[in-house]
Amino acid sequence: MPLFDFTQKVNYKNEILAGLTVAMTMIPESLSFAILAGFPPLVGLYAAFIMGLVTAVLGGRPGLVSGGAGATVITLIALMKSHGIEYVFAAVALAGVIQILVGVFKFGKFIRLVPQPVMYGFVNGLAVVIFMSQVEQLKSGDGWLSGSPLYIMLGLVALTIGIVIGFPKITKAVPASLVAIIVVFLVVLGFGIETKTVADIASVQGGFPPFHVPNISLNLETLQVIFPYAVVMAAVGLTEGLLTLNLVDEITGTRGNSNRECIAQGTANIANGFFFGMGGCPMIAQTLVNLSAGSRARLSGIIAAITILIIILFGAPLIGMVPMAALVGVMAMVAIGTFEWASFRIINKMPKQDIFTGIIVAVITIVLHNLALAVLIGVIISALVFAWESAKRIRATHYTDESGVKHYEIFGPLFFGSVSAFNEKFTIEDDPQQVIIDFKDSRVADMSAIEALNNLTSKYHKAGKTLRLQHLSLDSVQLLKNAEAVIEVNIAEDPSYKVATERA
Repeated sequence: MPLFDFTQKVNYKNEILAGLTVAMTMIPESLSFAILAGFPPLVGLYAAFIMGLVTAVLGGRPGLVSGGAGATVITLIALMKSHGIEYVFAAVALAGVIQILVGVFKFGKFIRLVPQPVMYGFVNGLAVVIFMSQVEQLKSGDGWLSGSPLYIMLGLVALTIGIVIGFPKITKAVPASLVAIIVVFLVVLGFGIETKTVADIASVQGGFPPFHVPNISLNLETLQVIFPYAVVMAAVGLTEGLLTLNLVDEITGTRGNSNRECIAQGTANIANGFFFGMGGCPMIAQTLVNLSAGSRARLSGIIAAITILIIILFGAPLIGMVPMAALVGVMAMVAIGTFEWASFRIINKMPKQDIFTGIIVAVITIVLHNLALAVLIGVIISALVFAWESAKRIRATHYTDESGVKHYEIFGPLFFGSVSAFNEKFTIEDDPQQVIIDFKDSRVADMSAIEALNNLTSKYHKAGKTLRLQHLSLDSVQLLKNAEAVIEVNIAEDPSYKVATERA
């Protein structure tokens, strides 16, 4: 597969300007997310450069922009606090391997198994975590800011937020967050205002990302520590990526390659793990900035990444003078924009169990900062709710034909959750000698269902009666044949009966 489509006409002016604009919006966000997670700011900039460059070249969707995104960084905060930056690098690289495997084996479709309530809970929890982390910037040492430093900080934050909200009403040609940062920077510089800057947090001076093997012990214990974080980071990154890819497809009226994008994201994250980056995924806001600036090719992403590298190499003194208040204001607006306000509008229309799931995921995300646990619990709750609802749907009707054979017609899936209700449908002592269970509107789904049929057959056999199964779907027949060693049932042959199968 060619890396570049040379038959595509490229508007070089649009691509270059879009790339420069994207770089300017990625820098403050990458810095802010790195600081939020407790990483050195340079780690955030390296991630923006590596993710941007690798995915622009290898990705399955021209116009898509990747960088050190907050969604993936949040998944690593707990690991950073408990084990440090070296374990983070290892987890990022492992997440990259998982993403490549997802792409190679075309498992991207399984990302859709994360239910919408879990996504709402995760996104809303993420937004609250981002917002609350900005409050931490109002601290100085072990205590909170007070007096003039506090009022100056709050005033500059308010100015930043005002510009981010108001500037788009004047023009959308330049990103409002970039304008806000520049204006606040000039106000602080022009009036000589004393306030916390990026340089007070850490230096962003650096060279080309150095090769570095994560300094960790290579053993099973280390794998047990990093694997959960890697899996969740990979899943969150791919979910965000495939959602963004679909969005770009809709906007441009073209089709991207989701599996190729999974492989590109994985490659970029492996590079991050070995070149001092915090990893990342596609960034919806930057992608929309890129598209609105006229980009439709890979060039803008490459330009953005190279611009970020140039700033790392030569622009550190300038970036170090950026007031933290400006970044706090931008990130506060990112948090507000990240929050799924639509979840409040539809809350009365959602099933109670979905509302409960979303709240649980959000609370775990906010309180524990442990996205692995939050997403896992959310998926488990959703799966159990689905199983319970499906179990309630099994029902049966019965009739006796002119030959004296009793027919039970089963409706709904037979699986572990519905076995008890299924068993209650039969009156073995009162039934005639010949009994048929019709599965035309049902399906034998698992081992619990097989065992239930086995027990039922045994009970009819002990009562001196014959039980046969009819109209089983092909997959149900195969399941029963595979279990012949543990089950004895009579399947009534019905060669003319066909079961409609779902399309993959």
